[in-house]
Amino acid sequence: MAWHSASLESILAMIVAVLFAVAGVVNLAGLGAVKRDFARWGYPAWFHLLCGALELLSAALLFGQQTRVLGLTLAGAILVAALFTLLRNREPFGHVAPALVFSALVVVTVALRG
Repeated sequence: MAWHSASLESILAMIVAVLFAVAGVVNLAGLGAVKRDFARWGYPAWFHLLCGALELLSAALLFGQQTRVLGLTLAGAILVAALFTLLRNREPFGHVAPALVFSALVVVTVALRG
């Protein structure tokens, strides 16, 4: 059973890493609604770059077995901040749902490390 949990944990960590890498690239590119949303939420113009860089760092840390706990911790902190921002600004559920899914994946991955 332990092997299965470890394998599932690694698979979920890789999924979370890929999702954070994609989110990081999207935020760094700042295309479409990204810059507009960050401005609407009251963040400085450069904040999407910081978020993108932190998301990419989290993804990179998640890929390494030795750095995975740090990557999960950073991912969790990013998601707490994202959910806080989305809820504080009363974003529609369609905007909150992806952050909830990411959060659930992080929580399950942490639980499987157990």
